Amino acid sequence: MICCKNSENSYQKLAFYIPVFHYFKKMLPIFDPNDNEAGLKLLEDLTNNACQIQQQVLEHILTTNLHTGYLKSFLNGDSSRENFKNKVPVVNYEDIKPCIERIANGEPSSIISAQPITELLTSSGTSGGQPKMMPSTAEELERKTFFYNLLVPIMNKYVDGLDQGKGMYLLFTKPEISTPSGLTARPVLTSYYKSSNFRNRAFNRYNVYTSPDETILCPDSKQSMYCQLLCGLVQREEVLRVGAVFASAFLRAIKFLEEYRKELCSNIRTGRLSDWITDSNCRNAVSSFLSKPNSELADLIEVECSGKSCEGIIKKLWPRTKYIEVIVTGSMAQYIPTLEFYSGGLPLVSTMYGSSECYLGINFKPLSNPYDVSYTLIPNMAYFEFLPVDKDNKKVIQDVQCNGAPDHNGKQEEDGKEKDVEAVDLVDVKLGHYYELVVTTFTGLYRYRVGDILMVTGFYNNAPQFRFVHRRNVVLSIDTDKTNEEDLLKAVTQAKALLDPHGLLLTEYTSFADTSSIPGHYVLFWELKAQGTNDLPELDPITMEKCCSTVEESLDSIYRRCRKKDKSIGPLEIRVVTHGTFDALMDFCVSQGSSVNQYKTPRCIKSEESFKILDSRVVGRFFSKKTPFWEPFRIETNL
Repeated sequence: MICCKNSENSYQKLAFYIPVFHYFKKMLPIFDPNDNEAGLKLLEDLTNNACQIQQQVLEHILTTNLHTGYLKSFLNGDSSRENFKNKVPVVNYEDIKPCIERIANGEPSSIISAQPITELLTSSGTSGGQPKMMPSTAEELERKTFFYNLLVPIMNKYVDGLDQGKGMYLLFTKPEISTPSGLTARPVLTSYYKSSNFRNRAFNRYNVYTSPDETILCPDSKQSMYCQLLCGLVQREEVLRVGAVFASAFLRAIKFLEEYRKELCSNIRTGRLSDWITDSNCRNAVSSFLSKPNSELADLIEVECSGKSCEGIIKKLWPRTKYIEVIVTGSMAQYIPTLEFYSGGLPLVSTMYGSSECYLGINFKPLSNPYDVSYTLIPNMAYFEFLPVDKDNKKVIQDVQCNGAPDHNGKQEEDGKEKDVEAVDLVDVKLGHYYELVVTTFTGLYRYRVGDILMVTGFYNNAPQFRFVHRRNVVLSIDTDKTNEEDLLKAVTQAKALLDPHGLLLTEYTSFADTSSIPGHYVLFWELKAQGTNDLPELDPITMEKCCSTVEESLDSIYRRCRKKDKSIGPLEIRVVTHGTFDALMDFCVSQGSSVNQYKTPRCIKSEESFKILDSRVVGRFFSKKTPFWEPFRIETNL
């Protein structure tokens, strides 16, 4: 056992939880989420004893899974922490992908997990253009339920009276597939909403929703959105908080409300649901809320929505609302100004930080400025390690291959030379430093690089707090899509081939996530010239529109799903700029401190000044006229 801060005092405080953790093999202490005092006490104990709990978590995971095929190949029967750190490599998805595909194709879970793998959770990240798949077990659903319950006492600490009404949370499911082995592969939230943990959840007076479960589980996203908004409007006087998981989804709901407000009001006025709502479960669930006509409510909603501007519309339609709960960290931060426009001054609250690999952290100060949100990692969710990132927050740790135990955890470049980088434990991270998160989970992931870059902002008791900075390598994101620089290059390369017959050359390009409209869309800035000259001839609109469509068709399945099925991303746009535009961009970057010798054209721009330089020189704008092909991904069987 390693030495932990305040170890004697910490062990005393942990005394109650040690037998609980060992008795319940899921390492989840039992508490009543309706008991705020008990919930806050539990959070104090978890954070005070972060070091000891982390060691218990690792011990439990290793002893439970020591004889799995994966760990057996590295540990040779020795489940000590030291052996784990020395012998088990830090890995990326490509390293473990063969193991997961073997399970998807019917081989036993014991390849990676002593517990049966019950489903595969598809990540927003991709591999070979398809979603990554993370293993999950039945007990992991209980861990998620425990995590959600921890949010309740925190919100009640900062906001009074949340048990006196309902939450209008707009929640949706995504498509799923069945693998050759019969396992279901689906997004993590779809998994939870369809589980008995959600559908048969114990009553919690703080989490009563306006949306019936049937509307959340409706496979048709349009019908689901309509019915959830309708139920939320009918129950407007009971609504105390509104939200969705991601900021982008909540803004789509506002846009949907603008487009369908007359029909929604007509349904409320007549007490009759529109005929195009054909999902029988939705119709039956919503019928109880439309049991009688309500002209007064319909008139009120029409008045509030009929103004020239929708500024403050949330507070107008749901006057008792205390806050908007959405994730606004990472790429979702780009939506904060738009949310503030619609909110009417309501706080924007990001409560939690999670991933397909596991749930991770909680915001202990939910009413903080949305740009300053930090998450405290909950130490019994997984075993956490951290790979240092350089002081300029550039991702420099190179991939570690899973072809045998390496003699290092990672490599970091410094002045062109490589040096060894060791992964540090949760309680050993340093204030102000940047790290990449590595997790060892209860479900069969060992020293897995999540790809999230975090900065340490402080400590709550002995548990560090982190600000989510960005995803490794991601350059563009509108919704749940995450396009990296390599995939963008491949897509642009496919599209620019269409220019060759016209004697055009693409000399430079960059990109921009345009969220000024709903839904947002990708914008590519292209600098073109005719072969043998710097002149730009008249552009053929049909060819340029085909270029837009080709880029979209070449992007990964999650982008294409967002475009085609979810409609959470708008048509891709190419803006052609004049000759010399990218020279002007370089001059600006150099004036801001970039080195001329080391300057590379950024493949995605973030700053308003850079955007203005490019946009002021646009001579042509073209949009994709086709929706890209998409269907749920398939796993080919090798059996």
